[in-house]
Amino acid sequence: MAKAQMVAAIESARQAANLSQRALHDRTGISQPTLSRILSGGRPAKTTEIIQIADALGCTVAQLTGTTVADRVQCAVRSTNGSAMDTMRQRLLHFVELDAYLDG
Repeated sequence: MAKAQMVAAIESARQAANLSQRALHDRTGISQPTLSRILSGGRPAKTTEIIQIADALGCTVAQLTGTTVADRVQCAVRSTNGSAMDTMRQRLLHFVELDAYLDG
């Protein structure tokens, strides 16, 4: 997802949560100037900031970035019981996505 699309997703989620930039600053601990630069597109958000923003807005990182764990994970699996590789991969990615969500 392009930076502009992520900024738009953050702004949309912020407005849906009915939060001002000041309230988002209070919830995230990200400095007001930094948050303003992120929301204006003047500076890309760091991963930790995206996580803080998503948590404060009650959404997932995937919703803000347009990516899923599957986009970021490389995996190698081997079937020993005749299971289809696609099925195993999907189950693994489902587990990783759930684990990432629960960790967040």
